[in-house]
Amino acid sequence: MTNAQITLVQIDNYGPWTVTPEPRREVDLQTLQSRLYADLSQLIGNREGYVFFTRFDNMVAVTNGLSMDDHALVQESIGNRYPVTVSLGVATGTSPVQALADATDQLQDAGSAQDKARREILRGRTIDEEFRTDDDIQIAHFDVNDMTGNFTDEVNAFDSFIHIEQGYAELMKYMREAHDSLSFFVGGDNVIAVCPKLDEREYQDAIQHVEETVEVELKVGVGSGRVPQDAGMAAKHALETCRADGSRVEFQ
Repeated sequence: MTNAQITLVQIDNYGPWTVTPEPRREVDLQTLQSRLYADLSQLIGNREGYVFFTRFDNMVAVTNGLSMDDHALVQESIGNRYPVTVSLGVATGTSPVQALADATDQLQDAGSAQDKARREILRGRTIDEEFRTDDDIQIAHFDVNDMTGNFTDEVNAFDSFIHIEQGYAELMKYMREAHDSLSFFVGGDNVIAVCPKLDEREYQDAIQHVEETVEVELKVGVGSGRVPQDAGMAAKHALETCRADGSRVEFQ
């Protein structure tokens, strides 16, 4: 059984801020969002967690091993560096989907994302140390088969991008609905999913569904660990085994 700790990161009052006192240049907003994601990735990554950008004004982090004090320090650091603040909802569960739903409830119960009075909320709970195990997290690293040979070096860059987006969107939706997993595009042709305890048959099912639905062929490496980065590195090594021997699913 896995036990994910999920943190929802939400920029406070972001929509109104982007047009106050007048609309801000989109290039400046895009720069702020990308830098905020990079800083959060480093701040949480230094504590062995993962952050995924989703909509940028909302980001999802896997934070097994981070305490509420750690979250407060991350929040304080962002407040010191940026003209915006962030609120954090933290929740745990055997299903990453349910943990994220609970983390979302924590922030929604505190007020609207566009409520000027809702600032730097930190609510929820982390996994008590006594209940942590060495396989709390299962992470799956998906990769498109021969993306370079079939697309990057053969067709224009935008059509390659469409191909990846179609595969990602179908995988994200199917893993959410069929397997209670959270999947995130992380660049190139890579998707990382945070999963409950799934077996080889269930990963084969997801790969087959995407291939049959949008004609995108995938392979996946799966790893487990006490903290997200341990599970993620195990998944990367398993994916390298797939590349070496031509298999579609490997566990590490």
